[in-house]
Amino acid sequence: MTASILVLAPHPDDEVVGFSAMIGRARASGSRVAVLWLTDGIPAAELLWPWQRSGRSRRVAVRTAEAVAAAKLLGAEAIGPLPIPTRRLKDEFAVARRAVLDALDRLGADALWVPAYEGGHQDHDVASFLARGLRHRVEVFEAPLYNFAAGRVNSQCFIGGVAGQVIALTPDEQVAKRLQLAVYGSESGNLDYVQSAREALRPQAEYDYSRPPHPGLTFYQRFQWVPFRHPRIDFTTPAEVCDALAKLGKEDL
Repeated sequence: MTASILVLAPHPDDEVVGFSAMIGRARASGSRVAVLWLTDGIPAAELLWPWQRSGRSRRVAVRTAEAVAAAKLLGAEAIGPLPIPTRRLKDEFAVARRAVLDALDRLGADALWVPAYEGGHQDHDVASFLARGLRHRVEVFEAPLYNFAAGRVNSQCFIGGVAGQVIALTPDEQVAKRLQLAVYGSESGNLDYVQSAREALRPQAEYDYSRPPHPGLTFYQRFQWVPFRHPRIDFTTPAEVCDALAKLGKEDL
């Protein structure tokens, strides 16, 4: 049994998308589980439509309340969210890393769970990189959330078919996961791709963070053909993310 587990969720809802049943089983075996949300899940004000900007703090409050409610259903301790907008984790990397170190120390965590490097969202990939730098302190395990490898949406599948430990959710676990996802009412239109039949976990793989996680478009590039800057579309390229990680890798982590 792992005595204490820290789950890194880049956004409020990722802890459910990737880890719901695994958290439940860990709790049932007696493990202490905490979730640290690395961002508040809402784009920075300047990326929102002008008429949305004044309401950003209200949206953060709603998403935070949803996260706390989801953590309660999971039986996990809630940490955060950190005051970092979505898509800005790479820019506030030092703040996030310090928060993770503080949480690891406070919890005495034996294991760190994090999304895989798979191009689902740039913040997921930055979180993977952050965890890689902590493997000398704690065992790091990763889960697949979603990706666009081979030009199609894949949910809860590691790229390349490497399965790790695949967990088939029981009917009760599937119901629980759907209830946890339903708590995120503000994200209901963004979670349709999430399936509840399986989850997977493995020791964090070795990655070349100087290269995109797979050939072709990543999940977050699928709608970059839109000819104007829509707040819901991340126009960052994988090359930009890799460049940012390369710069972070040169710092004294």
